[in-house]
Amino acid sequence: MSVARVAALTYYPVKGLAGVSVEQAEVGPTGLRHDRNFMLVEPDGTFLSQRSLPAMAALRAEVLDDGAALRFTAQGAADLEIPVRYDGKRRDVSLFGKWFGQGVVQDPAADEWFSARLGKPAALVRVTPEHERPGWGVHRGQTGFGDAHALLITSLSSLDGLNERIVERGGDAIPMNRFRPNIVVAGWPEPHTEDKVLRMSAGAVEIGYAARSIRCAVPTVDQATGEKRGPEPTRTLATYRRQPDYGGGVSFGTKAAVLAEGTLHVRDEILVHDWIPEGPDPAQLTR
Repeated sequence: MSVARVAALTYYPVKGLAGVSVEQAEVGPTGLRHDRNFMLVEPDGTFLSQRSLPAMAALRAEVLDDGAALRFTAQGAADLEIPVRYDGKRRDVSLFGKWFGQGVVQDPAADEWFSARLGKPAALVRVTPEHERPGWGVHRGQTGFGDAHALLITSLSSLDGLNERIVERGGDAIPMNRFRPNIVVAGWPEPHTEDKVLRMSAGAVEIGYAARSIRCAVPTVDQATGEKRGPEPTRTLATYRRQPDYGGGVSFGTKAAVLAEGTLHVRDEILVHDWIPEGPDPAQLTR
């Protein structure tokens, strides 16, 4: 097998908003530094998502001054910069009706800015200093405001294989950002090799497989414009990536936990230490 390397690193400061690509990233218990530490919520605390608000994809958040401030940008709107409140007033928040916790209320100016962009009430919150939210799967780990895991890993060969099928069906190839990964791997010649990796490392960072990444409607959203472009890639994925162990959902990429912290760099070599044995997906045995 050829040498596998980190091809791209991306974190998402605000859950559901555009990602930030970097050449290196500190990796802690909840994933890449600054990843999904913030979230937009409705008045009742329910999180907002591209699933129902695809326009979120075209809104951008930039971390300033080593995390002391945030800048928000969107086409046709004035930029907004706010200080980050690491603690202070709290509000109840929830994810998928399964996790209920609290978030630190941020600057009301951010709430006004996002509400105007999205056309509905939206409030910005940050994880609390004591935030603790375990994931699930083979390696549980911890996560911030991510769906359920610290990391999402995909590979270039998986995207190439998918795009070949999409083009054969008369569609247009899609970019990797449709899947919003944190780590993209180059050098695995076989598509979906990430599905088979139980434990791997890059530099000092060690990563453990949690579960398959079952895809919702978000990959049908153009991440540059915030517009739905369906039915691809879901239509084509459904022809060969259905997962009976996950209720028949379609998968692309894997979710993972951080087993050892450190710094990741683009072009770091990836070493696979353990492979998942043949047979049923082990994540389902942990539920």
